[in-house]
Amino acid sequence: MPAARAQDMRGLDTMQTPGEMLGWEGVGRLDLPGGFCTGALIAPDIVLTAAHCVHDRATGAPVEARGMIFRAGFHRGQSIVQRRVLRWVVPGGYVPTAGGQIGSSAIAQDVALLKLESAVSSAQADPFRVHEIPPEGTDVSVVSYGRGREDVLSREAGCTMVRRYRGGIMGFDCNVTFGSSGAPVFLRENGRLRILSVVSGGTDLGRSGGEAFGPSLPDTVARLAARLRRDDARPSVSAGARRVTVGGNREGIGARFVRP
Repeated sequence: MPAARAQDMRGLDTMQTPGEMLGWEGVGRLDLPGGFCTGALIAPDIVLTAAHCVHDRATGAPVEARGMIFRAGFHRGQSIVQRRVLRWVVPGGYVPTAGGQIGSSAIAQDVALLKLESAVSSAQADPFRVHEIPPEGTDVSVVSYGRGREDVLSREAGCTMVRRYRGGIMGFDCNVTFGSSGAPVFLRENGRLRILSVVSGGTDLGRSGGEAFGPSLPDTVARLAARLRRDDARPSVSAGARRVTVGGNREGIGARFVRP
C-alpha cells in the first residue's frame, strides 16, 4: 500500500496526507455529543448536512446546537479551522424518527443548515455551491468521514447517480457507512465542484452493491437559508435536547437503512 494513499477494494481513496486534501478543505467532520457526521461549507458561516444528524438517533429529539463543532479539513486530530454551531434549521416537513430508520418522505426533507459562530475565511476553506438534479448516469463522488476512518477524509470517485425517485430523492451506487450521514455528493461542472446532494442513508452500509440515497437540494437550501437570515437573532433549538447516542458507543451517527 503506498504511503501517500490507501485505497480499499471498493475504490475508496483515503487522504493520508494534508496535501491530498487540497480543494476539499470545505468538507469537515461535524462532531456531536456522542458521535459525528460529515458536513460541508456552502457559505462562509453556513454548513450543509443531513437533518437526521441534528436529531437524537434513539429518540428523534433535537440536539443542542451548542454541543456541535464543525471541523473543516479535519485530519488526524488537526483541523484547518473549527467553529462551534450557533443554531440550525431543518425543513418544516421533516419529521424525525426514532430507532434508526428513515422513510422516503423523510429522505426528501433530510437537509439541515448550521449557522456557525463566525465566518470561515476563503484563505482557510472555500464554500461549495449546490447544483440541480442532473440526468441519470451522471458521475458523482462522495467525500466523507466514516467508521474506521474517523480521522481522515475519504473520497469515492467512481460512482454515479443511478436513478431518481419521486419527491426529489436520488439513488447513488456509492458505498456509505456510519458517519457518512450528511456527506456531500459532488459532481464536477466546467471543472468546478458542485454539491448535488447529501447522504441521507443507504443499504448494505460499507459493502459493495449497496445504494446510497439523498435529497434534491436547491429549493430546500434556498428556503432554509432564508429562514436563517430571518431568524438571525433567535436560536432554533431548545435547551432541553437530548444527547446523540450511537448504539451505546462513539463510532458515529449512522447513515440509515432506507426504503424509498
